[in-house]
Amino acid sequence: VPPTDVEVPERNLFKIQINSSDKLLVEGEPWFSTNRELTNKIKIFILNNGQDPNSSDNPGDAIVSLKADRGTTHKMFIEVLDACQAAYHEIYSERAGVSVAEWREISSDPNASPEAREAYDKGRGAMPGGGVEIPMALSIAEPTKVGG
Repeated sequence: VPPTDVEVPERNLFKIQINSSDKLLVEGEPWFSTNRELTNKIKIFILNNGQDPNSSDNPGDAIVSLKADRGTTHKMFIEVLDACQAAYHEIYSERAGVSVAEWREISSDPNASPEAREAYDKGRGAMPGGGVEIPMALSIAEPTKVGG
């Protein structure tokens, strides 16, 4: 069965685009701030819980979309990807009551100990049946042609 397109309400998509000059558009606006500020903006989006009607309904529906031109440098792509992942790692570590460095270690092997599994499940919000409250919903689109 071929994959089907899934309709995602616009408010649940946080769009980041990087052009061939390594310039960013964040939610359709030119971005001139730091990657740290981008991480903070993503966290606010993920944790909106419907408060701002122009932002995500809840963390389970929030999707961070990253798209680059073919001319985007690898360095810039990785920096922006790291900022996106940092938002999730910070949310998870805060919920688990550990540092981000500790979270990264826990998440690299959540079954290392019962304590690690407990922190991992708490951070992501494990639900009965196997789902999580806050999945790392990061969509990386195929690169577009330069300028596309």
